[in-house]
Amino acid sequence: MKIALITGGSRGLGRSMALHLAREGHGSIVTYHRREQDAKEVVNAIRDIGGEAFALQLDVTKSDTFPAFADAVRNALEQTWDRARFDFLVNNAGMGVFKPLMQTTEEEFDLLVNAHLRTPLFLTQQLLPLIEDGGKILNVSSGLARFTLPGHAAYAAMKGAVEVLTRYMAKELGDRRISANVLAPGAIETDFGNGAVRDNKDLNAFVAANTALGRAGQPDDIGRATAALLSDEFGWINGQRIEASGGMFL
Repeated sequence: MKIALITGGSRGLGRSMALHLAREGHGSIVTYHRREQDAKEVVNAIRDIGGEAFALQLDVTKSDTFPAFADAVRNALEQTWDRARFDFLVNNAGMGVFKPLMQTTEEEFDLLVNAHLRTPLFLTQQLLPLIEDGGKILNVSSGLARFTLPGHAAYAAMKGAVEVLTRYMAKELGDRRISANVLAPGAIETDFGNGAVRDNKDLNAFVAANTALGRAGQPDDIGRATAALLSDEFGWINGQRIEASGGMFL
């Protein structure tokens, strides 16, 4: 059994990632910001299928809390699995600020930097001593780093930066045989962005019409992709961007 740490694992894509990894026999530490009950439900769902999980609180916008969080991870590993290290780090947590470029405020920009760029760098830095040699890092980006839709500039810029950062992770962590890749979802039916893709019928239809496979994505599309990318079969893939969008805007 291997163990994953999934930020933002209490709902949406992170929840699906943890459940699909559990079905492959792996354990997970899932983080939540405010929704503790949602995180407990994920832990219980994993236990219901015979797996094990642990939930920890984490605010990805506050990097000064990362050392204490790393200590909490150490305790969780020892308490739940009697281990000192974990195998997979999935930097998934974040939020969106969707405004035209000229209306985006500095405060909103800084929030996105903290959640989507500072965290993959500095949280990974804090957790590296706890990642097994030969482990894997998966940073979550977005299809918006490839194609452009008005109103997403600041968010997409963060994801573009994460994709560059990931290549440097792959290069610099190679001596420990730790691989680093990017998973870039397309438009997915979750509560992200106030559930716009899921709940807005016009937007959902627009996504479907511009996706080769003819529909918006589902959380399980990303959960399955994550489990595959973290499997041994994909062990020679490193420093790469893998888009899971059903062929959106080809």
